[in-house]
Amino acid sequence: MRGFNPISVGLFKPEASHHRCSPPFRVGERSEMKETKIAKYIGYVSAGTMFSRLAGYIRDMLVGWLFGAGLAADAFYAALRIPNLFRRLLGEGALLSSFVPVFSEYLATKEKKETEKLFNAVFTTLIFTLLIVCVFGMIFAPQITRAIAYGFEKNPEKLSLTITLTRLMFPFLLFICLAAFLLAVLNSLKLFFVPAVAPSFLSVSEIVFIIGIAPLLIKENQIKGLAIAVVVGGLLQFLIQLPAVKKSGFNFKPVINFNHPGLKQIFFLMLPAMWGISIDQFNAFVDTICASFLTEGSVTALYYSNRLMQLPLALFGIAVASVSLPLMSASVSKKDHREMKDMLAFSIKISSMAILPAMAGLIILGKPMITLLFQHGKFDETATVMTNSALVFYSMGLPAFSYAKIFAGGFYSMKETKTPVKIATMCMLLNVVLNIILMGPMGVGGLALATAVSSWTSAVLLFLSLRKRIGGLGGRKIFLSLIKIISATSVMTVICYILSTYLIKNLFLNVFGTIIVGLFLYLLTAKLLKINEMKSVWAIIKKEKPSLDE
Repeated sequence: MRGFNPISVGLFKPEASHHRCSPPFRVGERSEMKETKIAKYIGYVSAGTMFSRLAGYIRDMLVGWLFGAGLAADAFYAALRIPNLFRRLLGEGALLSSFVPVFSEYLATKEKKETEKLFNAVFTTLIFTLLIVCVFGMIFAPQITRAIAYGFEKNPEKLSLTITLTRLMFPFLLFICLAAFLLAVLNSLKLFFVPAVAPSFLSVSEIVFIIGIAPLLIKENQIKGLAIAVVVGGLLQFLIQLPAVKKSGFNFKPVINFNHPGLKQIFFLMLPAMWGISIDQFNAFVDTICASFLTEGSVTALYYSNRLMQLPLALFGIAVASVSLPLMSASVSKKDHREMKDMLAFSIKISSMAILPAMAGLIILGKPMITLLFQHGKFDETATVMTNSALVFYSMGLPAFSYAKIFAGGFYSMKETKTPVKIATMCMLLNVVLNIILMGPMGVGGLALATAVSSWTSAVLLFLSLRKRIGGLGGRKIFLSLIKIISATSVMTVICYILSTYLIKNLFLNVFGTIIVGLFLYLLTAKLLKINEMKSVWAIIKKEKPSLDE
């Protein structure tokens, strides 16, 4: 019987003499070729994510235009956090970190039939679990909402609306978690674009509702209709990935087998990972609770500032982490730890090359960007100032958010989930303490600063723990690359600050003109400084293919 070798849309050609999946790279392949291929994968994720994020910002702009930063918007975003918590617990967070290493091992070492059994066993168990969670979530929505948005108790109308929206949006959990499972499958098969672009269908659903349906409804029902549009978007996000999964040779057949060894392994890896993800979400909920005690609109301002910060994080930090996890898992499955460490070091360097200038850009252009994107309708200048105060401090933690995800992926690829959880627990406590200290004098900016400080603490502790476990990561080369990247970023920052603050008065040109000039200066300086990672990026831009089968 021929072994399992997914078609991977042409990324890898089948090996007739092998019974396993093709490894991510051939033995003896030059480092430059490896890095170019990794950068190409990252490009797939970034391209799909860019489309999804642009759709998301159009959606957020329309939501801000229709509802502003008042009662309805606060209730909607607070309610949306609740299914998002369970999504992270059961879907893209814990499941991704525990499923990808095990599934990658099956792809590398097992026959097609065994891999299909694992796929179906996990899929069936996930559906069964999600249905139970959705039913109980809708029943106990009042209790869950009061725990999450305790500050809303002082406003019965806002609390009642939040409970209603929570019930309406809980089915979103079912579809979005199933979509996250398909994402994990496709990423393990080295298919990255479709999962990256799939979230855009959530935004499309909301945009269609706001433009085409909301004007036909009475004002009181518009926010409820938006909640239903969220559920429809989750369903679309799941459905759009199904053809790619089927094309790769996987068809869903219900398999109830709780004793499947792969399923057990995933379950035991998920337990600590779920706690780690719950800590991450707990931090977000603490922020929401604290913001609910501040000036009205603080919850919405915190949401919009986080959304802006998430764009470069998703395009570069999370994109790198998404690609590196399945590739590192495949290397660990082959017991090639040298390749795993090389991949980890390259991930840090190439993410820094994008994240550091993005951080500087958000700090300089934050206010004009918020004004351009969101200051329309009921979203006024006060909301802009409040949102920017949070964005500045969120941006300071942007590199740490990226590094922490990559370092945690190093542990997950080795099927080690306990260390990241221990570190996350420590940083959770730090975040709570800093929130309490800073929210009074700094408002929403203090909540964002607390998140940034705790994230930097997490990144440093993860790095030290990972280095202790697997040895050196080529720290000297990483340090030299960072020095060059920081130098190029500094040149860009000075020029962009002068342009945005003193020279360009038109709002549109201030944002996009400064971004274009800054990008050109950064790339030029990076080339002059001979930053090695730029070679892989330029190879993709120039469509230069490495000399190996693709």
